[in-house]
Amino acid sequence: MKPVNINFSPIDIEKRKKFDGRAGDTVRVSVKIKEKDKTRIQDFEGLIIAKKHGTEAGATFTVRKVASGVGVERIFPLFSPSIDKIEIKKRGNVRRSKLYYIHDKASKEIRRKMKSVVVSESVMEDIKEKIEAKEAEAKAELNLE
Repeated sequence: MKPVNINFSPIDIEKRKKFDGRAGDTVRVSVKIKEKDKTRIQDFEGLIIAKKHGTEAGATFTVRKVASGVGVERIFPLFSPSIDKIEIKKRGNVRRSKLYYIHDKASKEIRRKMKSVVVSESVMEDIKEKIEAKEAEAKAELNLE
């Protein structure tokens, strides 16, 4: 008797097992999102900062991106049916398997940039003049009423 191959999953398991994303790679994950009765695909593009559990059933990978100045991380199960496709956009060359230090690095960079911002005196004087002009206008409007 010949063994029957039954597919229980809507995803291509062999293709997902061959996924070669590593920490440091930039990937685009296309996720199926269901809203009421419609399904749409939304891309989440970012840096893989961790990959856990290899290619077993519970394998996950964590992707981090910065959206509107805020760091956003998502943990994707490798074999999730809600993932439509995973594209590797850029290969990274890193020496660690987990890049959790990226959290602190990003906040330190922002702090460093904020320290280096220097406002010149002439700009400060212009700002003070504009504020005083606005206050004078507000007082004039209050006196008229």
